[in-house]
Amino acid sequence: MKRLPRASAALLALWLGFIAAHAAHAADGPTLARVKSTGVIVIGYRPASLPFSYLDAQLRPTGYTVELCDRIVAAVRSKLQLPDLEVRRVEVASATRMPLVINGTLDLECGITTNTAERARHQAFSLTIFVAETRLMTRSRERVQGLADLRGQTVATTIGTTSIQHLAKVNEQQALGIRILGGLDDPEGFQMLRSGRASAFLMDDVLLRSLLAQQGPGADDYRISDQALTVEPYAIGLRKNDPQFKALVDEVLAGLYRSGEIHAIYRRWFESPLPSQGLNLKLPMSAAFRRVIANPTDSPDPEKYR
Repeated sequence: MKRLPRASAALLALWLGFIAAHAAHAADGPTLARVKSTGVIVIGYRPASLPFSYLDAQLRPTGYTVELCDRIVAAVRSKLQLPDLEVRRVEVASATRMPLVINGTLDLECGITTNTAERARHQAFSLTIFVAETRLMTRSRERVQGLADLRGQTVATTIGTTSIQHLAKVNEQQALGIRILGGLDDPEGFQMLRSGRASAFLMDDVLLRSLLAQQGPGADDYRISDQALTVEPYAIGLRKNDPQFKALVDEVLAGLYRSGEIHAIYRRWFESPLPSQGLNLKLPMSAAFRRVIANPTDSPDPEKYR
């Protein structure tokens, strides 16, 4: 067998090494490849969206969605064999969360984001992690169920949400003449109702219950409509066109669903006093989310959850 010259052998070794590295990169997908090369994973969190994502007494992000993302980070550490993997946490708001996923700043968006078909054109989503419904909050003396009851009045909601999109759509379609006010976050939107600037506040029911729990005895001054206006499947936001990373994320969540561990996690955040807050939402798991646990889905179609 003829031996290659030493220089040629070295070049061949470099070339084979390049091919192997490229193959490993392709197998991992862009997110895991970048995390492996930098030793950093970037997570987006919401600072005041109890119980999903908020800051504890030490100003550390915590909550239901944050805990799920921490489980995913542990799986990334194990897969990439990076025990010292750095977790960089970036504060996001309703208006900034999705752009930061789309432009590649965030690897995981761990807040309260609804998976919709329109949003899925620009980013990916994990399996559904919670199912909410939008409702109207008004003062207790008011008897409001739907938007038609608020014709010609002012309704507050939060910018960058599916709630404000739904409100604008129905307002136009039914010519309700509603004046729409948008808060930068949910507490600001609720403050518009408290101050009398708005007759109602439209938002996801679980977030309305969270806001009321923070009012103490003052919660009796408000009521949440019985009628649900929309269905909101929450999911963790991911970069688009990275099926390898989405598969890892979904397997972590599906594993929690299969083992039943998700029930203990749910109780910790929705049926127990919240760490550093002492508030208890006393919110039993919905039938819709129980169906997701039994048959995991990442569908953005609201009808899948009815």
